[in-house]
Amino acid sequence: MMVTNTASKLHTFLTKTTSCAPLAVFRMLFGLLMFVSMIRFWWKGWIHEFFISPKYHFSFYGFEWVQPWGEYTYVLFIIAAGSAGLIALGLWYRSATIIFFLSFTYIELMDKTTYLNHYYFISLISFLMIFLPAHACFGLDARNNKNLNSSGIPAWTTLSIKVMVVILYFYAGLAKLNSDWLLKALPMKIWLPAKNDLPLIGDLFDELWVAYAFSWIGCIYDLSIGFLLSYRPTRVIAFLSVIAFHLLTSLLFPIGMFPYIMIFTAMIFFSEGFHEKQLQRIGKALRFSQSFLSSDHTYRYSKPASRFILTIFTFFFMIQLLLPFRYWLYPGELFWTEEGYRFSWRVMLMEKMGTATFVVKDSSGKVIEVNNSEFLTPQQEKMMATQPDMMLEFAHILRDYFSSRGMENPQVFVDSYVSLNGRIGRPLVKPGVDLSKENESFLPKYWITPFHDEIKGL
Repeated sequence: MMVTNTASKLHTFLTKTTSCAPLAVFRMLFGLLMFVSMIRFWWKGWIHEFFISPKYHFSFYGFEWVQPWGEYTYVLFIIAAGSAGLIALGLWYRSATIIFFLSFTYIELMDKTTYLNHYYFISLISFLMIFLPAHACFGLDARNNKNLNSSGIPAWTTLSIKVMVVILYFYAGLAKLNSDWLLKALPMKIWLPAKNDLPLIGDLFDELWVAYAFSWIGCIYDLSIGFLLSYRPTRVIAFLSVIAFHLLTSLLFPIGMFPYIMIFTAMIFFSEGFHEKQLQRIGKALRFSQSFLSSDHTYRYSKPASRFILTIFTFFFMIQLLLPFRYWLYPGELFWTEEGYRFSWRVMLMEKMGTATFVVKDSSGKVIEVNNSEFLTPQQEKMMATQPDMMLEFAHILRDYFSSRGMENPQVFVDSYVSLNGRIGRPLVKPGVDLSKENESFLPKYWITPFHDEIKGL
């Protein structure tokens, strides 16, 4: 009986339909924002600064083959921007989403110095969109193909985007349930005083209670906002808080397009009627026919396609739910070792500062103290000096460099000095460890020094 009821509920869930309008509006906004993001990256000179100018690049483990294309890296951004524009227009949608997902993710993987949580979010969303019928209405594909043009789509397609947004926020909130964030207002009480030159509100940032208020409100906001957006009676006030929260974040911290991406993404939680009205207004302004704007067709997947996509989505969301907790597999303090830190929605949780001085020795006793700036850009050096996996990769770069110049069996040692959330600095790497002999893997890095402190929480 229980099996029958479960099967019945699953069938109801899979066959339930909803308006295509919210997903179509999301498609247009997503494509437009991604197009602007790619152009903005180019306009600011970051393509050359981050991907062409550096002599070396820090790779993600397992993706060492992903490298910039030299001057042709601009072509990669053109491909990403062009496909984003096609997504917004709903033209050649399926191919455009695949191309955008691959090109954007390739850009994200070229150098982990540039890693940001919202880049990861964009890759995940664009992957989901490959399988969604976001082009089934109010797009050029739908206009060119009357059999595609639909007013209804399976409800689970729009729900998948909402679930991803809720996961992002909720896990970001869970990550803030730690003693540094809630009990010590760290790193907010380090960051906020640096913004005391802002007009009108700047003086407030010197007050300790403001740092605590930011910490607690930020935690509560992340834990609750996805659910408040999902609940109709609280949706409007929740969306207004999304706008206020992200605009303030944009004012205080240099995190690029992320605040605007999250503001527009939150609109997918609005009612079907709201989105339908927006499409009607735009359609009338563009003089689209009413038959195009109000199709009586419902988009449906074939049974094999539906099963295939739902299987992929099941594994996808299982990974999203479990991956942020992989740090449990590692000993030591997560913020110190950073083993399992990336791809876990840990947003702006720590202030890490440090220096790393590398020494290369050979079997004859020759010793060379490395000038990091001869190999790395200032941004790369700053990031490398506090992240163990990047220190290891740089040690291998030095090993290969000096070996290619005739040094026999070069050994690479680092004198590291790192401060976490305002604590007194101390070595991050155990003295005397030859990093040239250590290999990157998913195993714990025994050569990271113990933290000798405790940050309680998730």
